[in-house]
Amino acid sequence: MLYLENLTKSFGSFVANDHISFNVDTGKIHAILGENGAGKTTLMKMISGLYQPDAGQIYIQDKPVKITSPNTATKLGIGMIHQHFMLIPQLTVTENIILGWENSWRLNLRTKQQEIAALSQAYGLEIDPTAKVEDLPVGIQQRVEILKVLYRQAKLLILDEPTAVLTPLEVDSLIIILRQLAAAGNTIIFISHKLEEVINLCDTVTILRRGKVIATTTTKAATPQKLAELMVGHKVDLHINKSPASLGKVILLVQNLQVADDRGITAVRDVSFQLHSGEILGIAGVDGNGQRELADAVTGLRKIRQGKIEVKKSSTIAYIPEDRQKIGLILQFSIAQNLILKAFKKLPFCRNYLLQPAVIKNHAQAAMQTFDIRATGEDIKVSQLSGGNQQKVVLARELAGEPNLIVAMQPTRGLDVGATAAVHSQLLAERDRGAAILYISTELDEIMAMSDRIAVIYRGEFAAILDAQTATVEEIGLLMAGRKTIK
Repeated sequence: MLYLENLTKSFGSFVANDHISFNVDTGKIHAILGENGAGKTTLMKMISGLYQPDAGQIYIQDKPVKITSPNTATKLGIGMIHQHFMLIPQLTVTENIILGWENSWRLNLRTKQQEIAALSQAYGLEIDPTAKVEDLPVGIQQRVEILKVLYRQAKLLILDEPTAVLTPLEVDSLIIILRQLAAAGNTIIFISHKLEEVINLCDTVTILRRGKVIATTTTKAATPQKLAELMVGHKVDLHINKSPASLGKVILLVQNLQVADDRGITAVRDVSFQLHSGEILGIAGVDGNGQRELADAVTGLRKIRQGKIEVKKSSTIAYIPEDRQKIGLILQFSIAQNLILKAFKKLPFCRNYLLQPAVIKNHAQAAMQTFDIRATGEDIKVSQLSGGNQQKVVLARELAGEPNLIVAMQPTRGLDVGATAAVHSQLLAERDRGAAILYISTELDEIMAMSDRIAVIYRGEFAAILDAQTATVEEIGLLMAGRKTIK
């Protein structure tokens, strides 16, 4: 179906893809693995027509092609689902899906809504076709992206981190869908950092490192440990090693909290909890059950309807938001500028109302080294970084200055195994230092491994707060689905 021959792409002096060659067979699910910045997304953007290669050739069904635009790629039967959504928030689900595809003079929107509703039900991706995208949680927006490609009847589907925002049940559903598509003759390129997922779903896997192909192998011959070592070039500890918690004073007190979403609908209902110094309270739940509104309220970004939030006096708060591009960063600013967004008015970055370029540069270079932010320099715009490296910039800024309270929402979303391990290590070090951490994630395994206590949120309410050492996956899974646990 697809053959790449010596595909090369550079940005200035940075070589993102260096003579990439491999083939993808028709009707197969082919995984692409690599660290953040290894060149996976750049490669896929060339196949989907967003970038043009500097050298090399792309073949579709043994024919050389020049993919000059996404429209050309669509006509060739190529559809890409991006890690960062390509949706217009102000438009409805239906309008986003048909945008640029329907060219009839008479557009019957109601008919299109019915078609998309039927399509979504057929693939187990049920969604309201009349809803505005800006009103949808991240997990539901991902469904819109998947449906958009399916609506265009693509034969080669490229999925860039498609499960990063999905719950375990949604992931299982997506895997069934992808297997059905492959069995029907569709070809799928699957980019993910979840190694167990890759082995479970895919037929073959190609590993990239620093822009080059390191290996191509079958998943039958692979193990998560082997794949991780090929990705990073050295041994990686895939297990989270956590010391016993040493609780201190109450840093955060929440009582009878009620918070509305952007539409004015109550999203958090009667939530109460305490969070101590030296403790990680994990929030488990299906995406869109009030997690974002809870995090925004705790960090002071959203007004509360009733109840109270008390943070210990003189505490500093760090916030790692779920959407690094829209909330966590200013994309047109440099790495160095983004790293001082919260402190640019203070010493040593500002003196006598003037920014201090040398200090800002040194601060950025030190942060880039500590957090392994990969770029050619601190003056590079963060828009030019991979998603994982963008997340590292957010972490480096928020963890600076030893905050007392850390609200971490999906802090490892889109990160490779090495970067994920580094984030876990950094947050556990903050906990051991005495920080109180509210850890919100849809990754249940991660929640269970990182947390001291686990609160399960369902439709804006805490269904239960459990001891992480004794809680089970089955128990939490049932609570996440709104069911009572088995006694």
